[in-house]
Amino acid sequence: MPINQNVFSSLTAWRRRAVSRAVHRGARWVRETGAVTAERPGPYRFRQIGTGTRLAFPQGTVFGDPWIELGAYCIIGQDVTLTAGMMPDLDLGADPILTLGNGVVLGRGSHVIADVRLTIGDDCFFGPGVYVTTTNHSYDDPETPVGKQWPRSEPVAIGPGGWIGTGAVILPGARLGRNVVVAAGSVVRGEVPDHAVVAGAPARIVRRWEPGAGWQPPLRTPAPVPIPEGVTPEQLVALGEWEKAES
Repeated sequence: MPINQNVFSSLTAWRRRAVSRAVHRGARWVRETGAVTAERPGPYRFRQIGTGTRLAFPQGTVFGDPWIELGAYCIIGQDVTLTAGMMPDLDLGADPILTLGNGVVLGRGSHVIADVRLTIGDDCFFGPGVYVTTTNHSYDDPETPVGKQWPRSEPVAIGPGGWIGTGAVILPGARLGRNVVVAAGSVVRGEVPDHAVVAGAPARIVRRWEPGAGWQPPLRTPAPVPIPEGVTPEQLVALGEWEKAES
């Protein structure tokens, strides 16, 4: 009796779907189990980890955790590095080295490197791949390889409410004010005042809020209109279809 090839094809497709579902279920289980929270700190001994804070799995390099404070309701993406001190297992004294305020979001693959005091204020949002460091290499001695020379360290402070774009670099000694926007790929050093937008390498102020005058230069697009409370997803879909029909 001839063998129906369609039967084998159907069985093969069914097995692949079953294996795929099993792999994804396993991956979700690993991500959930490996995530770090106040209730499930895993191998870490953070000085503080607030309610609702979550470090996604897999975590990046984390050391000096007894000198790291994480506020409440922070979201730490996958592969984020958080370090206090130049290397693990150092005694850094009685005071915290790295502090994240409440509601901080660190995008996937970001690095926050604190050899001296580094603070990030409440409700700061980082895009993926942001690099913040308190330490930079020195090159005073022209005869010694740069990587072997003792580095320079300066504290860093990022004020509350800021937005740090993808791939930005915040250098030692930087002090960012409240609600500062850092454009993607910028390299920031020095002081940035409140309510400023900076861009470039090195970053420069390209827009700033001035009391009485508003944003200077003026914004080129109107402010977004928030969705009114009580609007359902179905109503939004219907509105979108109506706008398409009218256009």
